[in-house]
Amino acid sequence: MTEFLLLGTVELRDADGASVDLGPAKQRTVLAALLVDAGRWVAVQTVIDRVWGEDVPPQVRPSLYAHIARIRRLLAATAQPAGAGADDVAAGPQLRRGPGGYMLDTAADRVDVHRFRQLVEEARGAECTDAQRVLMLRQALGWWRGEPLAGLAGAWAERTRESWAQERIDAVLAWAEAEFRTGNHAGVTGALTALAAEYPLVEPLTVALMRALHAAGRGPEALACYTALRKRLAEELGTDPGAEVRQVHQAILRGESASPAAPDLVEPGPAVPAQLPLEARGFTGRKEELARLDGILAGSSKRPAAVVVSAVSGTAGVGKTALAVHWAHRVADRFPDGQLYANLRGFDPSGSAMAPDQAVRGFLDALGAPAQRVPVDLQSRVGLYRSLLAGRRVLVVLDNARDAEQVRPLLPGSPGCLAVVTSRNRLTGLVAAEGAHPIALDLLAPAEARALLAHRLGEDRVAAEPDAVQEIITRCARLPLALGIATARAAAHPGFPLSAVAEELRDSHGSLDAFAGGDLTTDVRAVFSWSYAALAPEQARLFALLGLAPGSDIGLPALASLAGLPGPAARAQLRALENLHLVDQYEPGRWRMHDLVRLYAADRGRQDLAPEEQEAALRRLVGFYLHTACGTLRLMPLDDTPPELGDPGPGCRPQRLTTHAEAVEWLAGELPNVLAAQRLASDRGWRRLVWQFAWSLDQFHGLLGHVHDRVAMWQAALAALDHDDELGVHMRVHRRLGHAATHTGSHDEARKHLGHALDLAEQADDHGTQARIHISLAQAYGQQDRLRPALEHSERALRLLQELELPAVKAAALNSVGWYNARLGRYGQARVHCEAALPLARHARHESIEADILDSLGYIAHHTGHHEEAVDHYRLAVARYRGAGSDRWAADTLDRLGHAHRALGGFEQARSTWEEAAAMYRDQLRPALAERVQRQLDNLEPSRSPGVVHDRGPGD
Repeated sequence: MTEFLLLGTVELRDADGASVDLGPAKQRTVLAALLVDAGRWVAVQTVIDRVWGEDVPPQVRPSLYAHIARIRRLLAATAQPAGAGADDVAAGPQLRRGPGGYMLDTAADRVDVHRFRQLVEEARGAECTDAQRVLMLRQALGWWRGEPLAGLAGAWAERTRESWAQERIDAVLAWAEAEFRTGNHAGVTGALTALAAEYPLVEPLTVALMRALHAAGRGPEALACYTALRKRLAEELGTDPGAEVRQVHQAILRGESASPAAPDLVEPGPAVPAQLPLEARGFTGRKEELARLDGILAGSSKRPAAVVVSAVSGTAGVGKTALAVHWAHRVADRFPDGQLYANLRGFDPSGSAMAPDQAVRGFLDALGAPAQRVPVDLQSRVGLYRSLLAGRRVLVVLDNARDAEQVRPLLPGSPGCLAVVTSRNRLTGLVAAEGAHPIALDLLAPAEARALLAHRLGEDRVAAEPDAVQEIITRCARLPLALGIATARAAAHPGFPLSAVAEELRDSHGSLDAFAGGDLTTDVRAVFSWSYAALAPEQARLFALLGLAPGSDIGLPALASLAGLPGPAARAQLRALENLHLVDQYEPGRWRMHDLVRLYAADRGRQDLAPEEQEAALRRLVGFYLHTACGTLRLMPLDDTPPELGDPGPGCRPQRLTTHAEAVEWLAGELPNVLAAQRLASDRGWRRLVWQFAWSLDQFHGLLGHVHDRVAMWQAALAALDHDDELGVHMRVHRRLGHAATHTGSHDEARKHLGHALDLAEQADDHGTQARIHISLAQAYGQQDRLRPALEHSERALRLLQELELPAVKAAALNSVGWYNARLGRYGQARVHCEAALPLARHARHESIEADILDSLGYIAHHTGHHEEAVDHYRLAVARYRGAGSDRWAADTLDRLGHAHRALGGFEQARSTWEEAAAMYRDQLRPALAERVQRQLDNLEPSRSPGVVHDRGPGD
């Protein structure tokens, strides 16, 4: 069976145990980036961040697709040993593509790091005997072959190595303790000596080694370990060994047992506080955040002069306290001098945050400071607090902080301690001044949310109703607080089906009524209100407006129009919302709200803003999207005129774009919001804006092949038409809807709308529009392989254009005539028309029509035996499609290019070209075409084939 190895060099081993060549380092990094989350979806951007970090090349996605395609080929070859059938391949690991990104679908126990973790987790079970624990931990540690991810560069790989190293240290300590209890003291000294040399500042390793050496009768060596540790700590950290090391040292000096089971034999020391609250029941997930905290702790030894601070921030109810407390319990043994905890009540319903002097006083009491020695003023209290922490290893958890000023007096003043701070505020001041490590907590992953439900309700109950579970997770927006409320209700009625809980959430969709808990701390609306109450009036207004805005996210220019403010003023208010995690800047320049926060914001907008203010703000935002989208048309090659919009309204500030690349990037990023703005216009009866949106976006949809969005957009425009609208508007809506329907295979609907548009164009005696309609009708017939009617419509279009100065449309018509002649086998006539079309398209600077013509010329050359010429035309066509942003059509041409390479005997070129095409088809969610190209790859052998024709529709 296939095995993946990450705890050393990155390796793939086949069923016979042979190592498979994984290719260059970047490809191995792609594989590792997926394997660390084996069985879970990894977003494409996450893969790119892990593999390339900040050094992202311009064509990163084609590079990623190529690596993915080669990894798929390796997996398929590895999963099918000699004599295996298709079922064996299906049972092997699969690299899948879906809306969630990529997933390497394989059993967790086939990946060494996950198998290691499973064994360590099993060994922690209370039912295990020490002998069983020893065997499991030995097996777990046996998976380590050297430095993890050896040979892989980059920040992600380095962070992962540090985190995994901490897991290994913890496992070694658990194994050594179990061996010690079974009496095998000598058996652990070798491993502990080597690991202590590798991590000389990790005190628990020295403690374990000293105990083992002393029990094995090697007391002088144990004392030498202590001397070496004390010297190194003094030189590198300026501190002394912790309480546990000192206790073991004293026991050895007295010739007593150093076993942790005999605490009465050790010298009493100062008070050791243990203030951590009880862990939240059913804590699950958060592996990445826990690993980051582990990495920060592991890296603390590299900062000899600093106190290490971790700032965990996130929106209300996202589980900041649960994460901090869970992690603190996990690492409590690394802080032998104690753990301090304080709830600072920064966002408390009472509105009364804990004063720093009150929190310090509580810490002084916990540290054993006599009451008579506690000063009155804050500065003196802080001085005493830090003096008591000097030279000790104490973990300080500061929960629910309001801001950096509340936290600063509570931070330790000397190395060896670590502080974890949680807050709804981002605490940027701590990051800037104290060098805190920021950890932003997001919603639970879908798998983590399901695990939470299973832990609290039982796996059997959750497995019995997967659809209801999925709906509960979705309607709770994966927010831990909301999930906790829903599961509490389900747990209170164990005989009720989970579908009843899902139904309650469904009935309250659009409000927060279903998330009212039993008290203020578990009522979602109340919890959000504490953050809202902390906002200034202008910030609260912006928060409420954002709840009313259409679309899933927003950029600063759109937000400025929504608020009717200049950009800098809008940004200043937005920063306040961001600091309180009411909005999330999830990528540079783009903000979004979590679903339940958005519901609360919409509540506030409807209640706190006057109807006329709501109306004006939404008109400004819709106007922003419409005017900016329409403005992109002047940056694109057009064979048509843009709509006349007039001037934007007061306070509406459309974004000005200056290049074709900027226009395509803006439209691609904002498309969901622009479509949402069109729906809002339709809902509010702003009819004219609805068809103006469709007109403004049609060129972009055509370039990128958004066939279904294009149809939906023009259907909305048709529904918004009125008899008062101009004839030209009716003509355009029917023509474009028919053209869009052609590409979805709705041929009857396409011909109906195109026929109606043609009647209107003939009434208007508009030859240019008639020609465009005939080109669209040619495509409709061509996609049904009705080639003669397709050619007839193409020729009629060409005749109508003879006297008109429309070079781009004429180029499309000439190419259409050439394409259907070629499909009918009339290659000479086809070449003449396509070669006549090419200079017209170039003169009009219409890259997508030029690409169509080059694709046609490649097809003609390939089918007349001029395969090298075909390769040249196809390659240039792909470049032109990509230059125009038309990756959908580029994928089709890459498929044809592969056939030309194969006809020339260039099987490796054919393979790499088809791999890229298949990866693009998968990314475009065109699985049928991806599977067909994959079959071509599977059957690739020396043969000559004319290839498969996709009627792309010339001149789209």
